[in-house]
Amino acid sequence: MARVVVIGGGYGGMASAARLAKLGHGVTLLEAADELGGALRPVEQDGFTWDGGPATTLLPAVMRDLFRKSGRPLERELELEPLEVIREHRFEDRTRLLMPASRAGQIAAFDDLGKGFGRQWTDFVDGFAEDWEVLRQHYFEVPWTPGALPPEVAARLDSRETLAKRIRRSFRDKRLRMVAGFPLEAEGHNPRDVPAWAGLVHYLEQRFGVWTFPGGMHQLAGLMAARLATRKVEVLTATTVTDVMLRDGRVAAVAFSGPDGDSQIGTEYVVSAVDPRRLPVTERYADKTLPAMPPQIFHLGLEEAPTLPAPEIVLHGDPYMVVRAAGNAWTVHVRGRLLEDVTIALARHRLDVRQQVVTRVDLGPRELVGQWGGSPHGMLWMGRNTVHQRLGPTTPVPGLYAAGAHATPGAGLPFVGLSAALVAQAITTDTGGGDLRA
Repeated sequence: MARVVVIGGGYGGMASAARLAKLGHGVTLLEAADELGGALRPVEQDGFTWDGGPATTLLPAVMRDLFRKSGRPLERELELEPLEVIREHRFEDRTRLLMPASRAGQIAAFDDLGKGFGRQWTDFVDGFAEDWEVLRQHYFEVPWTPGALPPEVAARLDSRETLAKRIRRSFRDKRLRMVAGFPLEAEGHNPRDVPAWAGLVHYLEQRFGVWTFPGGMHQLAGLMAARLATRKVEVLTATTVTDVMLRDGRVAAVAFSGPDGDSQIGTEYVVSAVDPRRLPVTERYADKTLPAMPPQIFHLGLEEAPTLPAPEIVLHGDPYMVVRAAGNAWTVHVRGRLLEDVTIALARHRLDVRQQVVTRVDLGPRELVGQWGGSPHGMLWMGRNTVHQRLGPTTPVPGLYAAGAHATPGAGLPFVGLSAALVAQAITTDTGGGDLRA
């Protein structure tokens, strides 16, 4: 078995470390912050607790596979629960769409919005079924190289069709176009720059559901930290990696600055689960990419919060706002021109909680990136070539692998979890352990 250093203690780094340690590798994880978790860390103030990052996940099988293959099954720790209603969309003309998770429920909901809209929506979603099956089998679940792509994968990755073009072709109604573009726009992307196949998130929501932990997804950070301890992963926090050292062109050591000063760790393999711009060894491979910046985030602690029809309310307009409600703890994501206080902007959408605010935490995009050490939304889509410009799971540097949001073609816990599985598979194969399927 090999010596592995994992850089970054967010979900991608922790998942990679746990998998590799269970396979028998000696693993050390280095995290710049004082605690593990990255964007999963909760925000706490005045007795309120909010999810700092994701509040839900897709593809629950990915998370269950991680826990099963790193020790105890997830169900023995905490139970994931499906959402019956995913979100509500509220449009500028005052119409609304309450979106269930099920296919039948979505047909009915869209038909309530307009005659025949249910069929239009399901036709759009069904159009991603083949994309998912091809990419799952040959791309999401197996390491790949640009020069050796199966023809069916290459046809999708190199297609000039954008998500915006597919949406325009599928819908004439402006509101349906807004719903179709929502997941990518919420992560900071412009659908004109996103390849059409990336819209398969709608197919994943409908087919596999949307899931959460009762009490908040931030609990996952503690579960993963405990799993690392069980697997005897050496964890060094408050430790900033300065570079990866090479010998004869291959990974040899990791240089870092910690509480005790500057030092190095000799290693055979490195897994980078941070923005590649943060490391000199990978910076030049990411010079044609940009991060997808997070939105402005406002955490509101409320007294007697109104009951909402869905855990997530999408308020279409400028600014574009997403309200996530967990009891009296509300989180508001804002993109666009916010020219007034966020509570006033909410009141204009008939969500007036100005008199109920007990406490609040306001965070800007740059502040969030500083706290998290990078963007949990990964790379910004800037056309079809973006997918070839990312690193991961393998990189051009022998012995260096990449996981996390910047090493996947999609943000969120399921894609990051898949990236960790690919890294474990690639390193195990390289060390002579065989082809370990994710």
